[in-house]
Amino acid sequence: METLTLLAQGFAVAATPENLMIALIGCFLGTVVGLLPGLGPINGVAILLPIAFAMKLPPESALILLCAVYAGCEYGGRISAILLNVPGDAGAVMTTLDGYPLAKKGLAGPALSMSAVASFTGAMVATLGIVAFAPLLAEWAIAFGPAEYFVLMVLALSCLGGLVGDSLPKAMIACLIGLLLSTVGIDSNSGVYRFTFDMLHLADGIPFIVIVIGLFAVSEILLMLQGLHANPEPIALSGRMMFNLKEFMLAKWTMLRSAVAGFFIGVLPGAGATIASAMCYASERRMAGKDHQFGEGDMRGVAAPEAANNASANGSLVPMLTLGVPGSGTTAVMMGALTLYNITPGPTLFQDQPVIVWGLIASLFIANVMLLVMNIPLIRVFVKFLSIPVWLLVPGVAAISMVGVYAVHGNTFDLIVAVLVGALGYALRVMNFPIAPFILGFVLGDMMEQNLRRALSISDGEIGVLFSSPIAIGLWVAAIAMLVGPRVARMLDSRRAVAQA
Repeated sequence: METLTLLAQGFAVAATPENLMIALIGCFLGTVVGLLPGLGPINGVAILLPIAFAMKLPPESALILLCAVYAGCEYGGRISAILLNVPGDAGAVMTTLDGYPLAKKGLAGPALSMSAVASFTGAMVATLGIVAFAPLLAEWAIAFGPAEYFVLMVLALSCLGGLVGDSLPKAMIACLIGLLLSTVGIDSNSGVYRFTFDMLHLADGIPFIVIVIGLFAVSEILLMLQGLHANPEPIALSGRMMFNLKEFMLAKWTMLRSAVAGFFIGVLPGAGATIASAMCYASERRMAGKDHQFGEGDMRGVAAPEAANNASANGSLVPMLTLGVPGSGTTAVMMGALTLYNITPGPTLFQDQPVIVWGLIASLFIANVMLLVMNIPLIRVFVKFLSIPVWLLVPGVAAISMVGVYAVHGNTFDLIVAVLVGALGYALRVMNFPIAPFILGFVLGDMMEQNLRRALSISDGEIGVLFSSPIAIGLWVAAIAMLVGPRVARMLDSRRAVAQA
């Protein structure tokens, strides 16, 4: 009852005319930033943070603005993923697997509307989870040490079998390439330069934006040019902008399951939306059995990663608010906003600053309703991208992508690397190698290495630390089951079919 009273006080803070306007502006700006390939929520929040402080907004209003931008970026990242096969951020990578095939089938409108509703579902479920379970989940998150995080990422990579069907060898090769590229740069432990070839530009590693723009945007441009040379027919539109009742009924339980799972994954500091969307996509693909079109244009393949992505993003606020530990890169920037106002996040924050905390939580409810109402009518505008002629779309995508790459460090070296990565991505796609494992390996590579080193350092090099806790053992069992289970089931099905014949 006390929680409901505090939440009501939070709505009183978030629902003032000034804060409602701030939330609306944040939602719009976040959607625009999320739509632009390569920017993502961390850049959106980082750009708005000094502006919010310079405007001398009170702390609750500044946090409402930043959270609205954060939520808007999570919504906006799906737009370019579905329409152009270029994810706005790492969390939207899984959305490309079925979103873009749906767009090519003429179902861009239904795919966008399904992703909007799935995003709304994931965000609302996660926000309800914050209200109900934040203190309890904070204690649960503490139980994860470096060894458990390492095994969690192994589990995420074991989900590759669910992403690629029968192409597991190719998926593992693509994943290993991603892991290899994640090691480029200075070793944070020893200070040794690794795979830099004496180039100072590679000392800090290859930025994620350069990789994602190269793999998706540049390779897609090359495929577009190849298709343009072959004179393809333009993408047709179905004429409807909303999913129908049959499509919703097919995906409703997918959204709810992915939202719940994404929230719990998001609570783990550092796990992030990438792991959540990959694991939920793989899980839903397996649960669909043989009756699915995952990878070819299945609404559930859009609903699962989008619900998980947004639920994980909201879930990452739990460790920030309750433990003072950033749950993601974006929440790390938001912690910086709290420190600017001399507010220390942690276990006493709910008692010391209830107005700010509950105003922030209430604003999440309001922002997500705003985003749903804003995004559904704009679908007709978004799908106009598909009517742009290829000869005009290609240079447009190239220009936006290269601006995003150049903005990282302001040098032309990143542009060259993006083009080289794009050529690699084009070759992989031509040879039917899946791209999602590449990105997953690159994103998780550094975190896997750091957590493995911390775990081995704590245990004085004893590898048994990776199997020393019930949580770690459970995650190992789940990882093995994800790899072996589908193949055992397929073998049993084939034997059963032979016996019946």
